[in-house]
Amino acid sequence: MNLPNTNQKRIVIIGGGFAGISVAKKLKNLDAQIVMIDRHNYHTFQPLLYQVSTSGLEPDSIAYPIRKVLKELDNFFFRLAEVEKIDPKKQEIITSIGALSYDYLVMATGTKTNYFNNENIAENAMPMKTVPQALNIRSLILQNFEKADDTKTIEERAALLNFCIVGAGPTGVELAGALAELKQNVFPKDYKHLNIAEMQIHLFEGGTRVLPPMSEKASKKATEFLEKLGVKIHLNTIVEDYDGKVVKIKGGEILKSNNFIWTAGVTGAAIDGFEASNLVERLNRYKVNSFSQVEGYANIFAIGDIAYMATESFPKGHPQVAQPAIQQGENLAKNLKNILDNKKLIPFKYNDKGTMATVGRNKAVVDLENLKFGGFLAWFIWMFVHLMALVGFRNKVIVFFNWAYNYINYDKAARLIVRPYTTKE
Repeated sequence: MNLPNTNQKRIVIIGGGFAGISVAKKLKNLDAQIVMIDRHNYHTFQPLLYQVSTSGLEPDSIAYPIRKVLKELDNFFFRLAEVEKIDPKKQEIITSIGALSYDYLVMATGTKTNYFNNENIAENAMPMKTVPQALNIRSLILQNFEKADDTKTIEERAALLNFCIVGAGPTGVELAGALAELKQNVFPKDYKHLNIAEMQIHLFEGGTRVLPPMSEKASKKATEFLEKLGVKIHLNTIVEDYDGKVVKIKGGEILKSNNFIWTAGVTGAAIDGFEASNLVERLNRYKVNSFSQVEGYANIFAIGDIAYMATESFPKGHPQVAQPAIQQGENLAKNLKNILDNKKLIPFKYNDKGTMATVGRNKAVVDLENLKFGGFLAWFIWMFVHLMALVGFRNKVIVFFNWAYNYINYDKAARLIVRPYTTKE
């Protein structure tokens, strides 16, 4: 890998998500060479991916160039590459564009979709973890509506208009709500000759309620919102298989659907090179101490979704959402400075600012430490928090005007099939 030789310590950060960007931004003026590696040249604001997939936002309004995000760092280098392996003994990273040595390594690789070893679902389901995947879903939705508008058979049209979302966490709930609003406000105007009532939205959850990570009050309120929007909720329901055409449910029930979106779980995007003992079994997250150091290594750190830091308040690790990742990144930046200055390390302490999810127009739920509520105020707070969290002034402005346009006109303007999606036959 072509990087200038230096007498400075080299800090390598793998991943440009919330955690990676957070730690890098706080390393300004540090006497070290900072290298970030990512397979994309942009940072994605993942909480709004569902709005890209449902035509509410264009992808460039939730993505921002990594080089621009970190332009204030003087001794910073970005490399577009896939990390294939880490050799902790040699302190070397093997990537798709060559090898790179490090003095300190920060792993912020996040998560990937977990299909629970179901090969059929992995091959045929639509995941939603990246911008290209969100665009695939957008294209598939619109393409299937175009086909439904032209098909002659009732059975084929039903499959084209049948939407199945597996996983009723925040992503699944928000996606189901957005689809319901398309059905209610947009598609009747676009497809005047279709009976939009034939569009069915099914939300499957293996547990006893929607939004399992949130409070029962939030779950109950979200259920009310979804049912008012016409979403069919299936609780205590395990989806066993999907072959691209038929959804098989445990117990024998089947549904025909050409739209199958998987939001049922994630697993850590761990990198080859470490012992199995360094990872939490099944979760694929690196075991770290309170300083974010991977067990057994003083110079290798893991932060964000890939890190498993068990504490008294979070015995199963911190939630895999943006705030813990951002806060861990900021804390690690302080500790990297302290290491170079031979100062004492600061243990990480998570400041839980609450959780929230939106279901649609004027409908959201918010869980704070001593307050739990839903409705218009929750929706307004959700919008404000997400707007302020976006990277870049341009993105904030674009998203604000998109949301204002959508709210005033009951419309979603990004209904474009710019990159047709080809399903497997």
